Amino acid sequence: MNYSYPFENDWEKNEIIDVINFFTLVEQAYEKSVNRENLLLAYKRFKQIVPSKSEEKRMFKEFEHDSTYSSYHVLKKARESNLKMIKMN
Repeated sequence: MNYSYPFENDWEKNEIIDVINFFTLVEQAYEKSVNRENLLLAYKRFKQIVPSKSEEKRMFKEFEHDSTYSSYHVLKKARESNLKMIKMN
């Protein structure tokens, strides 16, 4: 891993940890598999910290540019699936 996770410098420590946790789960969906429910809960927390859709898109794009992992596609698959574990191909 030679990339960083997007976050804002003015966030509280716990907010940074929660956002990084979300992006880590996205990463795990590509590298292994991830529990669907944990991913959706992490995204819910992410949205509490980043309520703006435009800010969310910016962060997703930044993360995808650095890592090649699409948060959008992972979330789409998680929302459309009833499987317990999510694995990106």
